[in-house]
This record gives sequence, structure tokens and C-alpha cells, in this order.
Amino acid sequence: MSASPLDRIAPALASVVGSRQERAAAAVADTPGFRPLLWVLTAFWVYVAISNVMYANNMQASLSSMKIEHVFAPWDARLLQHLLLYPLFILCMWRSLRTGWQPLWRALPIQLLFALVFAVLAAPALMLGELLTSSWYGLADHTMKGGGDSWKEFLTGPEIPTWVASATNFLVTYCFGVALLTGFAFYQRLRDAQLRSAALERALTRAHLAALRMQLSPHTLFNLLHTIRGQITWDPPAAQTMVVQLGDLLRRLLSAGEREFSRLEDELQFVTLYLELQQKRFADRLTVTVPPRAGVQRAWVPSLILQPLVENAVVHGLAGHDGAVSIRVEASVADETLTLRVLNTIAPGRTAGPAGIGLANVRERLEVQFGGRATFAAGAVAPDLWEAQIQMPLLRDGPGSGRTDAGALP
Repeated sequence: MSASPLDRIAPALASVVGSRQERAAAAVADTPGFRPLLWVLTAFWVYVAISNVMYANNMQASLSSMKIEHVFAPWDARLLQHLLLYPLFILCMWRSLRTGWQPLWRALPIQLLFALVFAVLAAPALMLGELLTSSWYGLADHTMKGGGDSWKEFLTGPEIPTWVASATNFLVTYCFGVALLTGFAFYQRLRDAQLRSAALERALTRAHLAALRMQLSPHTLFNLLHTIRGQITWDPPAAQTMVVQLGDLLRRLLSAGEREFSRLEDELQFVTLYLELQQKRFADRLTVTVPPRAGVQRAWVPSLILQPLVENAVVHGLAGHDGAVSIRVEASVADETLTLRVLNTIAPGRTAGPAGIGLANVRERLEVQFGGRATFAAGAVAPDLWEAQIQMPLLRDGPGSGRTDAGALP
């Protein structure tokens, strides 16, 4: 018994469909950002296939009750139609995404061409599905009397009204798919833009904080070198000791400047070292009180946040009079808020001058790192007393605590 034309062509058609699916998958894989959308489009197409099959079955059941048979194609033929159209649908969507919509006058005709090609091929795909399913079951469709006649009818195509109705239906489906694709692609671009913006904002914040910390190093260094210069001519041994202490201070300054946060006890140790250097020069005028490291609350603070405050206390406390100056550093915790105070005596009746680089630096760093959750105030609280106060959230565990502990000051 000789094979029918459909029997001979079916393996070739299966091979063509398989190769088309492989090419579509390869094209999709080469398109960045399309892979997540592939799952959305696949789920949408599964929904379309199921809804179309159920609609056709329900309509045919209603017509069969009225003795009207064979108006809608069987469910397996419709399912095969959607399987055949799936790679074409994915390929058209991929090309649509690659084409975009800008400029509109050039992109719109191309987008319409993709839609029309897809919609026009829907009716032939259904006829091919009917041919293949009838061949698999060994049956002939009600409109097809034999293998050769069936193939000839397939080549001539469906009737024009049927073709137009099918094309209109799948054109609407395709438009819904494009809208879904465009919406998800827009969401994906918006999400990526937000992630890039957040990353750039974090990088800018880190660069900003690094720049603020770098402002402290030369400012501190110049003041301490000036202090040491005053000791060289009349007390060389003291100057040598101060040089060694300055080297230790600079080492700690550079180490602390590489981190955004440091332990409060390390900040107090740094402040103590700085004030000891200042006492070498002003031993008869400067009295310093700093809480011991072991007695303070375990907390994390912005690196070098206290240094400009004590430097300001030394410089402005000693200015304008020849009397003794007392500097006191305090740290307290209440209601999950850490309060840091630097108090220093000043010349009675002395008016406050413009805020220097150190105080402006502290205020700006707190704004960058804590926003409105931290406050900074500096001013005279008595005729002969100046106070600089920081209030910030209590950080019991510092950001990247493992990394920061490893680089903690000794």
C-alpha cells in the first residue's frame, strides 16, 4: 500500500517545526534581557491556547445540540495549531522587542508587518493541525475525502472569510502579547535603572564621605606640625617624643579614614592621643578629661567624627585669652540614642566666629550618613563654656562589623 502525500510530508514538516523552534530559542538566548520575558510570553500563550480550545469546544457543543456538526475544528487540531504558532509568536515578539518604537514613523510599519505575518499564518496552521491529527488517527476530515485531496486543499488555503476571521482573532491576540511584552520590558528597564541609580548613589555617597575624611588629614597635620615646631628650638627631647606620637597619630588617622564607621572606644583613643600631643605644648594651660575606653557603651560612630570637635575646642578655647582651658569629652546613651559632647572653656564674653571647616565637615557627614536621624549643635551654653553636641542613633553592631573589627585600631 503506497503512502499518501501527507504521510510522506509529515516527517519533513515535523523536522521544519523542530528546526524553527531551535532557531527561535537560539535567537532568544542571544538577546540580553529577553530570557525573563520568555516565561511570561510562554504563560500567556498557554493561556491563549487553553482559552481558544475551551471556547471552540463549548461553541461546538452548543451547535451540536442543534444538529449542526463540524463547524469548529477538533480540540487536538487547535492545540496543534497553537504549538505550531508558538515559535513564530516568540520570534515575532523577540523581533518586536529588538525593533522598539523609536522613531515611531519607522518602527510602526515594521511592528504591523510582524503582527500581520503572524495573524495571516494562523488559519494555515489550523488546517495543518487538522491534516496532521486526521493522519495520526487514520481518519479523514469531513471536508477532506483523501490524502491527495487534503493536501491540495491545504495548498489552496482556507476560504477568504475564514481566513479574515482567523487573522482578526489572532491579530488581537498578538496585540495583547505586544502590550504585555512592552509593559514587562518597561518594568524591567525601570527596575534596572533604579538598581543602577541606587548603586551610583551609594558610590557617590562613599566618594563623598571619602572626600570629607580626606579634608581632615591635612587640616590636622598642619596644626600638629605647627605645635611640634614650637618645641624644637627650646625642648628638642619633647619635640622628638611628639614626632613619634605624631607618627602613631597619622597611622591611626589613615587607618580610620579608610572606614566609614569605627568603634567608639577607638575614636576616644584617637582623641586621647591627639589631646596628649596638644598638652605637650600647652601643659600649663590645657586640662583634658576623656572617658576611659573600658567604661563607654559598645557602639559604632562615623570614623573621625570627634576629631574636628576636639581640635576646634583646642584652637578656639585657647584663642583670645591667656587663662587655663579645660576640655571634657562625654559619651552617653539614652533611649537608643548616642550623645557625644565636647565641652571647653572659652574667654568670658567672647563672641562666636564663623563655623570652620571642621564643624561644617561634621554636620555634612551626619547628614550624608544619617539624614534627619542625627543632629549636631555647637554654641556657647554659658558665658565661659562652649559645647559641641552630636546626637545619633545607637549603632550596637557596625556595618560590615567583621571587616571593621579586622581593621580596628589597637
